[in-house]
Formats: sequence, structure tokens, C-alpha cells
Amino acid sequence: MSVSYDAVLLMAFGGPTSPQEIRPFIERVVKGIPVPPQRIEEVARHYEAVGGKSPLTEITFRQSALLEQALRQAGLQLPVFVGLRHSVPFIKQTLQRMAGNGVKRGLGFILSSHQTEASWERYQEDVSRSGAELDGQALEIDYCPPWYDHPLFIQSWVERIESVLGNFAPENRAALAIVFTAHSVPAPMAARSPYTQQISESARSIAASLGHQRCLIAYQSRSGRPTEPWLEPDIGRAIRDLATEGVREVVIAPIGFVCDHVEVLYDLDMEARKIAEDLGVRFARAACPNDHPTFIRMMAEVIKAALDSTST
Repeated sequence: MSVSYDAVLLMAFGGPTSPQEIRPFIERVVKGIPVPPQRIEEVARHYEAVGGKSPLTEITFRQSALLEQALRQAGLQLPVFVGLRHSVPFIKQTLQRMAGNGVKRGLGFILSSHQTEASWERYQEDVSRSGAELDGQALEIDYCPPWYDHPLFIQSWVERIESVLGNFAPENRAALAIVFTAHSVPAPMAARSPYTQQISESARSIAASLGHQRCLIAYQSRSGRPTEPWLEPDIGRAIRDLATEGVREVVIAPIGFVCDHVEVLYDLDMEARKIAEDLGVRFARAACPNDHPTFIRMMAEVIKAALDSTST
């Protein structure tokens, strides 16, 4: 097969890999945004509470290695490079490395399940800005299409959720609630994007595949001023409402996240779990896709489809 790309650029948010990196990392994330110092310290404590680092970088590199292997098995000898927005290896560093290795045209895969300005557009802006600073080295990056509705993405979540449902008594499963979560964003930003529509489509497809009736969507990890409208309901509010309705068991599926990092490990596993347990509600969370084989297969299929569409 002759393809028009000679490398894959896998992009993710990044995260601190040691306690010493926590505050510099957060400061890079909020650069140019008027964030009160106490909020920075609050987030820093979240990282400290989950072990003083984020597993995101490690997981992304595992995804990269497995993706490269899956592509080789499909007959595609394409190196996979990792570029992170807010930590090493930064996207600019990775583009420089790619250019130095002779890459002329790369295919970008953005590790954000659903599209908002804060996810897809900012990755593309970083690539464009960094690419313009390559000292005359020609490097073009195109992008894979969204994959929130890919059958293997849906299946990866079905498998993750089913593994958790197996811990509940069969006669009780119909009564439990499955809560799909995604990162809250400012309401005006959401209105300018397909974000909520894509989340709804993913959740609907997963619920249909599971054959489960009691499902809902909630949002988590909001920041910003309390007076600013952000997407709701918040996961804490959703759990409280379910408890009021008499629900005694919930399974949380954070479909807006592709790996178990701080916003899952702290915001869900610690904060949301405590809310549930205080209300007498049994709480369980499905693992994120991480390096699940079905998720890796999905990535490889999305890339192969993009390559097939431009093959000569």
C-alpha cells in the first residue's frame, strides 16, 4: 500500500510526572487566564492526593507503542510520535523531532473523545504555531476525523462497563443507574461546538449496546467563577438527585476521558465517591479506555481509514 503520510502524531493534554512538576504544569495550563492562586493550590493538592503525579503521560506512551504495533500488524510501517500540550514532550519538541527524522507529512490523532474549542481546536492551533517555528523545515500535519461514534470506541466502553456490572447482583442491575460523565465547559463554548451532541450520541450508543434503561449524562471538574454558566448537571448533583429518587447503586462511566488521570482519580474516585457513600449509595466506576485492546484497535482503524482515503 502506498500512503501519503510517513508518521502519526498522537496528541494528548499532558500532566506532571513528579511532585516537583505539579505547580509548573498547572501554571502552564492556566497561563493567560485569571485564576486565583488558591485555585492553583487546590488543584495541586488534587495531584498530591493521587500520588503526586498524573499517569496520563505514561498511559499515552503505552497507547503509542501499542498503536504502532497494531499498525505494523496491518502492514503499515508508520512511526508514532507523542506530543503533549502542557508537558514534555511538548508538541513543538515532537514536531522538531519528526522534522529531524525526515518526516514531511504526518497524520494527527487527537486523544479527545469529543470536540470543543478547548480540545481539538487548541491542539490544532499549537501544531500550526509550532510548525511555523521549524526554521524552514517543511512538515505538514493533517488530522483524523472525530471518532466519538466509532463502533470500536463504543465497544471499548461497553466492555469497560460490563466488567463493572459483573460485580453487581444480576437481579439488581436493572435498578442501578449508569451515569456517563464528561468535562464541564463554559456554556457559551459548548454552544459553539458539537460537544454536547457528540456526548449524547456516544452515551446513547453505549446504553443501547448495553441494553440498559436507567442512564443519564452529568458533567464534572468545572472551574471558573461560580457565577459563570457551565454545563450541568454536575456529577455531585446528579448523585444526590438519584439518591432522592431511591437509587442505591450507581456506575460512573467517564466517557469524556480516554485515560485515568487526576480528573478521574480525584474528582470521581474521591469526591464523587464520598458524596455517594455519604448518601448510602454504592459507587463503582468503569475504567477509562487507557490501553484497552479494543480502544487501540479503534485508533488503528481510524488511522487506516484516513490513510486509505489518501492512498495513491
